[in-house]
Amino acid sequence: MPRTHAALPRLFVTPDLAGGTQLNLGKEQSLYLAAVLRKSVGDEVVLFNGRDGAWLGRLVSDSKKSVTLELVEQIAEQTPVSDLWYGFAPLKTERLDYVIQKAVEMGAGTIQPVLTRFTQVARLKHERLVANAIEAAEQCEVLSVPKVEAEVTLERLLDAWPADRTLVLADEGEASSSPVEALNALRGHKVGLLVGPEGGFSDEERAKLRALPFVVPISLGPRILRADTAAVAALAVIQAIIGDWR
Repeated sequence: MPRTHAALPRLFVTPDLAGGTQLNLGKEQSLYLAAVLRKSVGDEVVLFNGRDGAWLGRLVSDSKKSVTLELVEQIAEQTPVSDLWYGFAPLKTERLDYVIQKAVEMGAGTIQPVLTRFTQVARLKHERLVANAIEAAEQCEVLSVPKVEAEVTLERLLDAWPADRTLVLADEGEASSSPVEALNALRGHKVGLLVGPEGGFSDEERAKLRALPFVVPISLGPRILRADTAAVAALAVIQAIIGDWR
């Protein structure tokens, strides 16, 4: 997106976006623009929906109950949907929000909470996870908002794992080895990343994971990382070696 538009507010919307059309925002987004940001007729914002790229919108009405925007021009083409699957054991609220936000920033295409034996949180508010993903996309100029799946148990996840995708396991037991060689061997393959909870996987879970033919364990280095830090480190390593940073 042109840097001339970087300072404009960004809003995720669901309707189709096309030049010359008008869009009526809902109450929450209208209140945000008109009352919180104090935008008025003639001011501009950036809109995206995950399908039609980024569009410049200009306010043609500034009611706090229903702002109307005219779509002026497309300012960025739609980016491809990322194929990177990311699974993680949910953490407590603030750190859970952080993990979702960072996964969006790091280019995950699907975000999947996975319940393990030592998972700290057993029930999640799915709408909160989705809202966090959208907010991160708005703030970081991400045009393809990841799909956020409902939580699933590790057992059910592994039973339904697709045959054409390799599951990269962030495993503290691999601390003495480098992830570069293991990841280079997966170049061109569909991959997923699985990061465990604080305290790691149970012995039984870890043994089952390592015995599966589609699982590739990798190291994140010799240091003990918190689960939220491990998530960012693992996503960065994958994107740098076999992802979209090349």
